Amino acid sequence: MRFLGIIPVRYKSTRFTGKPLVDIAGKSMLQRVFEQARKCNLLQDVIVATDDDLIFQHAQSLGAKVIMTSEHHPSGTDRCFEAYTKLNKEYDVIINIQGDEPFIDPSQIELLIKSFKKNDEIATLMIRCKTQEELFNEGEVKIVLDKNNYALYFSRSVIPYLKNVPKEEWHQKHDYFRHVGMYAYRTDILESITQLPPSTLEQKESLEQLRWLENGYKILCIETQHDSHCIDYPEDIERVLKLLGYPKDI
Repeated sequence: MRFLGIIPVRYKSTRFTGKPLVDIAGKSMLQRVFEQARKCNLLQDVIVATDDDLIFQHAQSLGAKVIMTSEHHPSGTDRCFEAYTKLNKEYDVIINIQGDEPFIDPSQIELLIKSFKKNDEIATLMIRCKTQEELFNEGEVKIVLDKNNYALYFSRSVIPYLKNVPKEEWHQKHDYFRHVGMYAYRTDILESITQLPPSTLEQKESLEQLRWLENGYKILCIETQHDSHCIDYPEDIERVLKLLGYPKDI
């Protein structure tokens, strides 16, 4: 199978405008994501999909192939599909590489690719919740799985509820997983899911993957040992740099 990596990025993020261009220890966020993605030899190519001229020009300066897309896309999934249709090249699977995870490990992309089989529709990554703080953080999306590691549900709430167990012990009494937001879509499935109207559960939780589940699509969840550290707000940069051991004066 042929795999294409797409990094969807936009300038007007509601939480952090212009974050693809922000400097993180001497490199832009987009540069860090792009360089890490290119280290995965299982990708036939890596492109950037954006809606902004500044990001377009910056991506080109990095040597990236760039596709200009509409500014009206509700999600990175939709932006990935438009970019793919404009390439005029055939790929079997699209890897949606999050543009706000500058320290993504190339082995995560490799894991997703190696785990994706021809009959799979959508696949994504997950990591174990190791602390009470992670588990009860509503910004972290939790996953309920079936016995074959296909998603039954995604939620910002903690499910399942452990009856008669103190909440501070829940992460020790059950294998909870949180979502790591990189997706692999079979190209025909990507086309199909971008035609679906918003669903009830999706609107309640603000999670696009619930639209796919509500419409009967299957999402394989693969465990990774690497946390990619999403940057949602400006203050996340310092937090992540400290966590990864960067010098304090950066």
